[in-house]
Amino acid sequence: MPRPILATIDTEAMSHNLRTVIGRLRQDAPGSVPFVWAVIKARGYGHGIEAALEGFSEADGLAMLDLEEAVRCRELGWTGPLLLLEGFFEPDDLDTLVRYRIGAAVHCDEQLDMLATSPVARQVDVFVKLNTGMHRLGFQPDEFRAAYDRALVLQAGGVLGQLGAMTHFARADDDPDVTLAQIECFRRVTDGLSGPVSLCNSAATLTPGLASGIAGDTQWVRPGICLYGASPFADRSADSFGLRPAMTLSAQLIGVHRVPAGESVGYGHAFRAPHEMRVGIVACGYADGYPRHAATGTPVTVAGVNTRLVGRVSMDMLAVDLDPVPEASVGAPVVLWGAGGPSVDEVAAACGTIGYELLTAVTSRVPRRILPIPA
Repeated sequence: MPRPILATIDTEAMSHNLRTVIGRLRQDAPGSVPFVWAVIKARGYGHGIEAALEGFSEADGLAMLDLEEAVRCRELGWTGPLLLLEGFFEPDDLDTLVRYRIGAAVHCDEQLDMLATSPVARQVDVFVKLNTGMHRLGFQPDEFRAAYDRALVLQAGGVLGQLGAMTHFARADDDPDVTLAQIECFRRVTDGLSGPVSLCNSAATLTPGLASGIAGDTQWVRPGICLYGASPFADRSADSFGLRPAMTLSAQLIGVHRVPAGESVGYGHAFRAPHEMRVGIVACGYADGYPRHAATGTPVTVAGVNTRLVGRVSMDMLAVDLDPVPEASVGAPVVLWGAGGPSVDEVAAACGTIGYELLTAVTSRVPRRILPIPA
């Protein structure tokens, strides 16, 4: 039989999360709800492109990084807008953008050069990116208008189709003053320009008043992690927003034994039993994407009972404390995160990281089961 580990992807939860985000936007700004790019980069945050298309079928558009993922969306029947968040990387990419009607962020002069000299570029939709303080990608404030003017010339010549402006927030999850300063920079630099704008990530989309306070002919928000049932905030759970986990990583106990008081568990003897205790061995390790640096105490659920990880995570296995689950035996179900267990954010917090990393790190050797939306 296959090794007993599984990532279950709930597309109904994904659809619910999208509707929840849209509902919050409607409450925040009745009558002027922004368009929604559902962000599906990194294989739909580890959930799979196919699952993302089903779960986010009601989104206005899909945004990703990889050109192959965008093409795959078209091949699977997506007819709405697509946006490459890092844009394109070489001239040959432009033929694919035109053929499959894929839009792109433009964040540097080199990309404008490629558009200007391409013999195939026609009616490519573009968002010119402004660096408002993230200092990652985008034109500096004193460079942006010149870049946008170049894009306007290309639009007039039929190279570009729809032309808009975008930026990215650095601290929408924890510092509203920084975010408001970025918005003010965006307003100042883009004053007088027409066309769509895109600024809000998950945290900004979920923050009341931010999306509704951004002016523009057409606004596109870009929720990502929240659509998968995890929170962009360290101090607010996904559940508090009405979001549901879209991925459940589950396994089984493949071994159960008693550890005498004073004996140690696992590599490096990182955990020593304070008293005689029952320990279960779970078919999940860091080669499956579970974080190796997860420490003793990281939450896990066995047979519906909350318990904890003990000792060091190894490549293919980890150990859990079975004292709270006296009846658990080999074959008992284990939820590492997701429905019926700890949230991915709780596990991430115990590991000193974020849910984004855990969801995208689940490896290809873990089987996926996609639960379709009920008819």
